[in-house]
Amino acid sequence: MALLGRLARALPLLIASPFLVITACLGLALSDLLWRARRRRLRRPETRPSTRAATVVIPTWNARDLLEKHLPSVVDALAGNPRNEILLVDNGSEDGTAAWVRERFPSVKVLALPANLGFGGGSNAGFRAAANDVVVLLNNDMRVEPGFLQPLLDGFTDELVFSVSCQIFFSDPARRREETGLSRGWWRDGMLRVGHRVDEGVRDLFPCFYGGGGSTAYDRRKFLELGGFDPLLSPFYLEDTDLGYMAWKRGWKVMYHPESVVYHEHRGTIGKRFTDEQIRAVLATNFILWCWKNIHEWPRLLSHFFFAHTGALASVVLGDSPERGSLTGLWRAFLRLPQAMRSRLRARDLAAVSDTEAFRRPLGGYFRDRFEDLPPRPEKLRVLFVSPYPILPPVHGGGVFMHQTLSELSRLCELHLIVLLHYAHELPANEPLRAMCSSVEFLVKTNARSQTAASILPHAVREFASEDLLWLIHRQLHTRRIDVLQLEYTPLAQYAGRFGRLVSALFEHDVYFQSVARGWSGLLGLTGKLAGAVEYLRALRYETRALEHLDLVQTCSRENLEYLLSFAPALNGKLQTGLRAAIDTRRYQYQPGNREPLTMLFVGSFRHLPNQAALQWFTNEVLPVVSKHRPEARLVVVGSDPPPPHAFPSLDHVELRGAVEDIREPLSRYAVFVCPVLSGSGVRVKLLEAFASGIPVVSTRLGAEGLTASGSEVCLLADEAQDFAAKILSLFGDPERARSLAARARAEVEANWDVTGATARLLETYHAAVVRKRAESTGCCAAP
Repeated sequence: MALLGRLARALPLLIASPFLVITACLGLALSDLLWRARRRRLRRPETRPSTRAATVVIPTWNARDLLEKHLPSVVDALAGNPRNEILLVDNGSEDGTAAWVRERFPSVKVLALPANLGFGGGSNAGFRAAANDVVVLLNNDMRVEPGFLQPLLDGFTDELVFSVSCQIFFSDPARRREETGLSRGWWRDGMLRVGHRVDEGVRDLFPCFYGGGGSTAYDRRKFLELGGFDPLLSPFYLEDTDLGYMAWKRGWKVMYHPESVVYHEHRGTIGKRFTDEQIRAVLATNFILWCWKNIHEWPRLLSHFFFAHTGALASVVLGDSPERGSLTGLWRAFLRLPQAMRSRLRARDLAAVSDTEAFRRPLGGYFRDRFEDLPPRPEKLRVLFVSPYPILPPVHGGGVFMHQTLSELSRLCELHLIVLLHYAHELPANEPLRAMCSSVEFLVKTNARSQTAASILPHAVREFASEDLLWLIHRQLHTRRIDVLQLEYTPLAQYAGRFGRLVSALFEHDVYFQSVARGWSGLLGLTGKLAGAVEYLRALRYETRALEHLDLVQTCSRENLEYLLSFAPALNGKLQTGLRAAIDTRRYQYQPGNREPLTMLFVGSFRHLPNQAALQWFTNEVLPVVSKHRPEARLVVVGSDPPPPHAFPSLDHVELRGAVEDIREPLSRYAVFVCPVLSGSGVRVKLLEAFASGIPVVSTRLGAEGLTASGSEVCLLADEAQDFAAKILSLFGDPERARSLAARARAEVEANWDVTGATARLLETYHAAVVRKRAESTGCCAAP
């Protein structure tokens, strides 16, 4: 019945909605044609405002009780400087506010308006009447700290700063901080999304998406140049977001200073005059109008119309939601289409950069890249290293590569680290990383926002899609003054920035789409194989495209490099090898003798599916052959998350040790190392560790990929079960051959896979890329 009721009420708008969307689209296109036909305005030279004093503008309407409570804190905070000014804009109040303020606070100037112009109109009047270059706009329900003003004035560091916002707390400390002043904005599903961050790691001046209209200091001249708060968005909400976005598109900076502290009674005035339903209706309308005015890239605008219309239709069936459009919001926005066209025309006149660039610049890394002074040849590089997995204990091959590279890299540069954890209980084990790096940030991974089968993104990429991780990376890029962003594993390529002067690098621990392809034959059933084929196509599309946006792509081996080039020739010049797949051979004691006879060692983290498949194949196909000829032979399985005992056909010749504290102990103890890997990609760190430890190795050719290119026999290779078993038996029966094989393997890893030389070469590539990019950079702005 509720659905039928909604359908009946919405029927006229349902019928009219295609017309509304098409007409609005044509209207905005006409506005853009008129813009292209008219002459461009000459841009005035930028100037820095005087920060000797400020004018505080407080718009108010029938809120004498709020002023009585909060105005004294403002008066006290500005009392120390006679040049400061407080200007109360009385928006046609009927409660005697103007007379009461003149009597109680003679130092406060009152601008009494004959009618209520709304928050935007009253604020604009206050800006025009203000005496100082810097105008602080405060809500009438805002209490300020005594020292709130000076950080705002200090934030106007150059001629490009448009505004500086305060850090906001609620008067009620028990309330969730939905509004902090550290605003953010992003584009998703055809619509602007906004929010606020709570981040104690931001301790100084920092970029934000917009300054809240009731808690921000503005450069008065720039404010008036943009036209102030647009009446298009009256009576309230998104006027400040609109102004901040226009400032970014103008090429200016919108900043936040956490040391300027204010306290807010949210909706202290609006909540008295409007119901929650009315407030939601205004928001739905203004989000649409904001897009019609400000989004000038037509692919974005067309996606907006699509999602606005389909979202409105969905709301008829499912009910209204702030996450999607509504027919009522679309209708109300349509009624303001002529006004939106005029506002769009003016916004296009003022814009100096594109929408894409305007969405990027408030992020810390882009802000550093676009605006900060960067030395052309840094003496000591600052590197931000990002891992999608816990590094300690190094129970998987990637963990070993990362930990040993970090150990070496920390001696050569200023190293900062971000580690994504699966669970909070993994934090104590990773705490020792703090002693190695200049800073370490841990983030516990949460479920990705969307895991829909219809997505064109690979599953692994969606799994690591995190707004919190994106924010943290950019915060660290800015606050730690990073030169090089080093990302680990293919899924993190989504965080590579389109930087002009900072360097983005990625280590391909394996080629993801190659790994998917190699594992396809092991998938069960038609459904599994179809899902695998879809994932392969997703991975191929994503990986070959995403890597093009990086400056450096490190691969495990020459084979991986050439394989990638065969699919993406555009990567030529970016791909590198011999820099990251390396271990510290000094950590591994070479012990070719005194090993337990007739023992085989399998090592692997069993969260990694190729290790599960490899062990299953070995125990089902190879081990029975070995035990037939050598009944006393024994397989020792070492690694985290081992399979349960019932997963094996028999445990007569199998010992499950699970995770060990130090992998070097089993590597120095057992007779033969087996690597029966049948799928995956990259270089197996367990083979490098085995080579360094003096244990002879039998491997599949895929398992030893990238390690046998030198031509020297460093391990025995076999791909068939009978042949694999025969190679193991030959090493059991010929200890001298086993020692000779181990000696060549140790020499190979010392010469070509040692982390000391590899990391020194890695740092050289960082330096070269930084110097090249900063020499070539001629500005990063994208024209509108």
